[in-house]
Amino acid sequence: MNLPNYFFADLPPEAELTPAMLAESCRVLKRNRAAHLAPRSTASLVNLLGELGENWRHAEFPFRKFALAQGPAATGFSRATLERGLDSFFRVLTAENLETLIVQDLGHAQRLDKFMASLAEETAGRAALARGPELLAHIAAGNIPNPTLTSIVLGMLTRSAQFVKCARGASFLPRLFAHSIYDADKKIGGCLEIAEWRGGDAALESILFAEADCVTATGGDEALADIRARLPGTTRFLGYGHQLSFAAITSDAFAGGRLRATVANAAMDVVAWDQQGCLSPHVIYVETGGNVPPEKFAELLAAELAAREASEPRGNISVEEAAAIASRRGIYEVRAAHSPETTRHWFSEGSTAWTVVFEAEPRFQTSCLNRFIYVKGVKDLAEVLQAADEVRGKVSTVGVAATETKARELALQLARWGASRVCPLGQMQNPPLTWRHDGRPMLGDLVTWTDFEQ
Repeated sequence: MNLPNYFFADLPPEAELTPAMLAESCRVLKRNRAAHLAPRSTASLVNLLGELGENWRHAEFPFRKFALAQGPAATGFSRATLERGLDSFFRVLTAENLETLIVQDLGHAQRLDKFMASLAEETAGRAALARGPELLAHIAAGNIPNPTLTSIVLGMLTRSAQFVKCARGASFLPRLFAHSIYDADKKIGGCLEIAEWRGGDAALESILFAEADCVTATGGDEALADIRARLPGTTRFLGYGHQLSFAAITSDAFAGGRLRATVANAAMDVVAWDQQGCLSPHVIYVETGGNVPPEKFAELLAAELAAREASEPRGNISVEEAAAIASRRGIYEVRAAHSPETTRHWFSEGSTAWTVVFEAEPRFQTSCLNRFIYVKGVKDLAEVLQAADEVRGKVSTVGVAATETKARELALQLARWGASRVCPLGQMQNPPLTWRHDGRPMLGDLVTWTDFEQ
């Protein structure tokens, strides 16, 4: 499959992207939007995206085949990891879910088309219209593709021209998704640009920031602060900073023959996208007092990760990442030798493919990722929250394995503590399309409102 040069990211590596080229691209995107995207109905865009979601799940879809064939070399993820990740994302990209998202965030399915009123607004003689930015710029992170693909979907729904700036070497999957949009509707595809350059290029980014009405960015807190400082005062900024996640398993989660499923679900969260991104667990807390001690759970999880490595191998990592894992393993090897009652560890022989560390000490520990997971024993959720207090306010997702009644109780406590998402164990890297990223309405944050008082 030969991809045509529709986007800057399609150009050969030696091609130079200049500020003049970028400025002209932004102007073209705005003109294309005015001519082809702004007049489109929400229903037509929802149907287009829903059909794309269905196509990407078909084994013979050319863009999917190309992604799975060339993706391991381009992204560093194994074919099996890519396949699972793409299936998880496109499974929720349906017309029904898109309509639900619009109603959830905007109150009416046609709120982007014309003035509409909810029952309360109608009673008060009011209506409202939501509109998206003319040009929406995305500064994408380079670790996993799903946030960037989601940003493109949201921008299409708001009828915004979009310029997606990817990290160097990270444009492969966003570019393929953009090509699939172009293939489905050339006019809509002409309202989208994909490019990549190393972050901090002031000459390029000053042009992009000046042209954009709204800028979204995903990255570290320092990088977000730098972007915010360089934006014009009238430009809206939506920054998604570094977040952490963990899991909590109650002692009753293993009852009724659920042990095997719980272990498998925990492994799924560790393996998904090789534990990259804010939604992957760093620590799995296991409540003591049940028929499966936390140390035994850690041993079973290690066996499951070993089996997953055979069916869904971890992708390639850098020398620096491998060295970090080896160094961290060495620390726990010494601790386990001196205090085997409080520390144990299991790891893949001859590689850094996976590592499980059990510690009786519950303090939250940041993992070096790439399938390196901590398992810690706790008396109850109160001890979990106390152990994780140092990352309070920076926790995105908590995966929970518990009975239904207990899970509701835990969710309420976690919400009051500050977690923005609580989900079943095994689904941490698979948020629904309607989830509120970092506790904010993703679609709702992009729009500006006009109220009509009748």
